[in-house]
Amino acid sequence: MEQLAQIYSRSLFEAAREHGRLDEVKQQLGQFTDTLESEHDFAVFFFSPYFSTDEKKQGLRRAITDADPLLVNFLELLVENHRMPIVFRARKQYESLWDREHRRLPVEVTSAVELDQAIVDQLGERIGEQTGQNVELKSTVDAEILGGIVLRVGNSVLDASIRSKLEKLRTTVAA
Repeated sequence: MEQLAQIYSRSLFEAAREHGRLDEVKQQLGQFTDTLESEHDFAVFFFSPYFSTDEKKQGLRRAITDADPLLVNFLELLVENHRMPIVFRARKQYESLWDREHRRLPVEVTSAVELDQAIVDQLGERIGEQTGQNVELKSTVDAEILGGIVLRVGNSVLDASIRSKLEKLRTTVAA
């Protein structure tokens, strides 16, 4: 499923880039998937085998009247090929491609207590300098890590929390 989502999202992304509509397609794909998640009847209609492909395509055209034609074609293709369930993964892949295109790097800093904003900003600046990308910084508090920080940079995780160190110690002692 993940590989299919990559193929479909890459095709949508390339078409949107070619037509200069990356942002519009990203926003509308996000709205569509958010609606699928929040409106149970809407999701049942598109995921149910009881409705025909033609019924789903007609419903799609009625549901998204002002959408970008690239997105409408993409969603119709998913319906035709019975691939609508990958739409959530396709959105995630599209957003990842969009971030890469705009040189944006999502960074999440998790700490046991709220960090001073100056420290968080400085950390973001350092990561931006080292990666050469625009850092999109998010700071969260999770008391369960006990102390230290957990840093997620893109798909990489640096866990310098006390909880992880205690877990490693427990594993070592148990062995």
